[in-house]
Amino acid sequence: MSYLKEKGRIFNIQRFSIHDGPGIRTIVFFKGCYMRCAWCCNPESQEYEIQTMIEGGKEKTVGRDVSVEEILPEILADEPYYRRSGGGLTLSGGEILGQPRFAAALLRAAQENGLHTAVESSAFAPFEKIQEILPYLDLYLMDIKHMDSKKHKEYTGAPNELILENAKKIAERGVELIIRTPVVPTVNDTAEDIRAISRFAASIGAKEYHLLPYHRLGSDKYIGLGRRYSLPEILPPPAERMQYLLAVAEESGIKCQIGG
Repeated sequence: MSYLKEKGRIFNIQRFSIHDGPGIRTIVFFKGCYMRCAWCCNPESQEYEIQTMIEGGKEKTVGRDVSVEEILPEILADEPYYRRSGGGLTLSGGEILGQPRFAAALLRAAQENGLHTAVESSAFAPFEKIQEILPYLDLYLMDIKHMDSKKHKEYTGAPNELILENAKKIAERGVELIIRTPVVPTVNDTAEDIRAISRFAASIGAKEYHLLPYHRLGSDKYIGLGRRYSLPEILPPPAERMQYLLAVAEESGIKCQIGG
C-alpha cells in the first residue's frame, strides 16, 4: 500500500459537485499547469508554487502538500452519495498530468474503494504520463480549445499537435473519452471552429462532445493575485448562440450537449 504515501500539491477539494463526470462527485484540484488559457477561471492553479491570494480583503494561502492517505477519508466520506448517483472522484486543476504519480495513486485508491474515477485534462503532456493514470481511470474529460494550432497557441500558450495526437491514443486504449470545448466569443465560437472540433471528436470515437459556455466567474481572482485579466471585454455567449453551435456540432453525428 505504499502508493497511499504518494504526495502531491493541491489547492482545493470540492465536495457534492454535479459537474465534471456523472452523479455526485468530489473534485480534487491540482496545482500547476502547462498552459495559460486567456479565460482560465482558476488562475491560482497555474503556478505550481504555493501562493498568497487576496480574497474578500484577506490573505489566503493557495496550495498545500498532501498524501493520498491524508485526503482519502474526505473523499470516501460521501460514498453513499456516489453509490446512489453513480458518482465518484474527479481530478482537475491546473493540469493533473503535471503530477502523474500522485494522480495515478489517488485514482487507484478511489477505484479500489469502488468509486467511479475521472480526470479533467488537456492531455498536453508526453503520452508516458497519461499511461500512468489510464489503468485506474473510467472517464477522460479532455478539453480541445481549437483545431488551428496557431490560434490554440495564441490563446493558451501551447500548440495543439500533441493534444490531438494524445486524444487519438486515449481513444484507442478504450478509455471512455468525452471531448469538451470552452466556447469563448471571438476565440472559437464560429460554426467552422465548432464543426472542426466535433468532427475530430467523432472521427476518433469519442463518446460525447460537450460545449461549455464561457463565463467570468474567476476574473476577480486575477486581481487577488496581482494579475490582469486578459479578456475584460468578452461577455458570455447568449443561450441562442450556444443552441446554434450545439446544432452545428450535432451534424457530426456525435452525441452533444451544452455544459458538462
